Amino acid sequence: MFKRRRPAIQMKTPEQIEAMRAAGLLVGRTLEVLRGAVKAGISTKDLDVIAEEHIRDHGGVPSFLGYHGFTGTICASINEEIVHGIPRPDKILRDGDVISLDCGAIVDGWHGDAAITVPVGEVADGLRRLLEVTETSLWHGLAAGKAGARLTDMSHAIESYIRSQGPYGIVEGYGGHGIGTEMHMDPLIPNHGAPGHGPELEVGMCFAVEPMVNLGTKETLELEDGWTVITTDGRSSAHFEHTFAVTPDGPRVLTALDEGREGFAKLEVG
Repeated sequence: MFKRRRPAIQMKTPEQIEAMRAAGLLVGRTLEVLRGAVKAGISTKDLDVIAEEHIRDHGGVPSFLGYHGFTGTICASINEEIVHGIPRPDKILRDGDVISLDCGAIVDGWHGDAAITVPVGEVADGLRRLLEVTETSLWHGLAAGKAGARLTDMSHAIESYIRSQGPYGIVEGYGGHGIGTEMHMDPLIPNHGAPGHGPELEVGMCFAVEPMVNLGTKETLELEDGWTVITTDGRSSAHFEHTFAVTPDGPRVLTALDEGREGFAKLEVG
């Protein structure tokens, strides 16, 4: 029997994590600019232009633009689109929509990657609850990212919280990943699974964690554009993501403006 090789995980020095923090801050600030720009009548291409200008004006380079031929600075996925929606001038937001905005930036060779899902105007209570559950599951996953834990402890924390909140569809086949000098690196981090498996987390590792949760089925379909992934039942999806570093003091969320203090505090209160 051959022992299966574990994926190599890039380790970072404290100085390199500081460099990643610069990329993470730019991503976090870009997403806040986009959050403020979301409104009925704006196109996903308009949002893409805003994101590219903000990233470049602040010394960064968009990670997504040109990645395997992708044509946008952001992924903009509306309603039943789960991830990888291509920004288009004819994709116009309407009141009651939800839109996932996924953004990546490079600063001095280091990557940051994060995503938010934003309601457009007033949305149905079920949609608003979907967003809350998905975002909170992200913080449960991040909180499990401590030195000495196993990789799937994060996966299990995400799944356990979602399962406790209702019959949501947890997307399979897409998930978090290592990150550093490249946007997507080993290992893959599923959003479901048993705890206690995979590599042990060590100080200096950096990951992007990104739960994707559907109102209905977990089943997905990739469209003919080769990018956009949708729910097969046409019901809406939500997606949240942060990049974090494993540190001696616990997970440091590099793409959160406050490094995660508010998000972790809400878990303690809850």
